[in-house]
Amino acid sequence: MNIAIIGYGKMGKMIESIAVERGHHVFLKIDIDNLDEFTQINLGKAQVAIEFTNPETAFDNITRCIEFGVPVVSGSTGWFNRLEEVKTLCAERNGSMLCTSNFSIGVNIFFEINRQLARVMNRFPEYSAVIEEIHHTQKLDAPSGTAITIAEGIIGEIPRIKKWELNGNNKTDAVPICAIRRDSVPGTHHVKYSSEIDDIEIIHTAHSRKGFALGAVMAAEFIHDKKGVFSMKDLLVF
Repeated sequence: MNIAIIGYGKMGKMIESIAVERGHHVFLKIDIDNLDEFTQINLGKAQVAIEFTNPETAFDNITRCIEFGVPVVSGSTGWFNRLEEVKTLCAERNGSMLCTSNFSIGVNIFFEINRQLARVMNRFPEYSAVIEEIHHTQKLDAPSGTAITIAEGIIGEIPRIKKWELNGNNKTDAVPICAIRRDSVPGTHHVKYSSEIDDIEIIHTAHSRKGFALGAVMAAEFIHDKKGVFSMKDLLVF
């Protein structure tokens, strides 16, 4: 496939490396220094665009791809309050989009385990849930999109929990998310259910960004000939 990468930082470079390893051609790389090349003519040569930027620019980047008629895969987080607008635009333009809070195959397995565990824990109100996420200091949004997805999985299965709270107290109707930033940490997510008797914990620890980049390229391979709005669940078929 011909792939355009929007956001050519550490993640963009790793995506390029993996895409080339898998036989694809990265012909366009858009970053802050060449935004003038982010045009319909240039992007129109792509079979799919992979977008990894930041919360401030992601929405505009994604909508531009859809308007230009190019399927787009996005791993940016911190913009999901505008997701419904993007879904509407995608439907109006008969476009294609796959966005996720985390492309890692392991993390998406973790999401599924988290939902199944929450479904069981709904029967045991004596346990309270807490989420902890640890990321590198360059990560701009807190909590991470992955931690929010984990929280939403819990909320969807335990009706007594209505919301998540950043660094909140362990209330009966809210799951607190503790966001920690440390140097050189790709990402660790930890869910703990605690009672007076014991704790039950599940943890996902990323060793590098490679898993995120591989998942993004696999998502691009999945979406490039499809129409509609997709998620990693569609790719992995849980």
